Amino acid sequence: MTAPDPLVGRVAIVTGAGRGIGRAIALALAEAGASVALAGRNEGALRGLVEEITALDREALALPADVTDTDQVEALVARTVEGLGGLDILVNNAGVLVVRPLLETTDGDWDTVLDTNLRGTFLCTRSAGRVLTEQGSGKVINIASHVGIVGMASVVSYCASKAGVIQLTKALAVEWAPFGVQVNAIAPGYVETDMNAEVRAQPEVLERVLRRIPAGRMGRPAELGPLAVLLASSASDFITGETVVIDGGQIAW
Repeated sequence: MTAPDPLVGRVAIVTGAGRGIGRAIALALAEAGASVALAGRNEGALRGLVEEITALDREALALPADVTDTDQVEALVARTVEGLGGLDILVNNAGVLVVRPLLETTDGDWDTVLDTNLRGTFLCTRSAGRVLTEQGSGKVINIASHVGIVGMASVVSYCASKAGVIQLTKALAVEWAPFGVQVNAIAPGYVETDMNAEVRAQPEVLERVLRRIPAGRMGRPAELGPLAVLLASSASDFITGETVVIDGGQIAW
């Protein structure tokens, strides 16, 4: 029988925690019992989330950080261990999107997307991994995307970065399995976040998007929370190297 609070005593870092999917996952982990270090660039949003989590009688820290900066990532992990007493779970959620045809994509566009989505995942995982592998247990959850699997026009840099995250997940799962660390990914489809606000604001565009989703709607950030809790808990100790798609059936078509 599953414990009502399966993450009691666990400590998590969630990057990109100030809004959208990261915020929802941080809340879900806290509701399941975890103490959570909230990383992101918007300190005000992080502090607001700290208040919500402490109202649940869980510990939380707001730790502003740029995941593309090695020194800031190292400080994030160190401050988490010092402030919350350890580290058991890392959720690599921080991400950016540039919508532009490849022939109009600048070097800066490409670097911004790959640095945040793939390099940021690498830096955070490497730093947190030193703690997890040494203690012989831990969970890494990478937020990928369905377009890391199927591809989409005008977001080539994003597709490439998320495909990289999926392959990083697989390779690292093999590398860290002997250390008792599981590495998995969640690949959301269209979820109602700031990233697709422009799409949702245009009825004709939204209608075209929804026609491609068998469920007939976009997902909600909170719907990713239970899956993240499962992958962060001991219930997933024999699951590693997997990418779980949550997209309302879009790529099944």
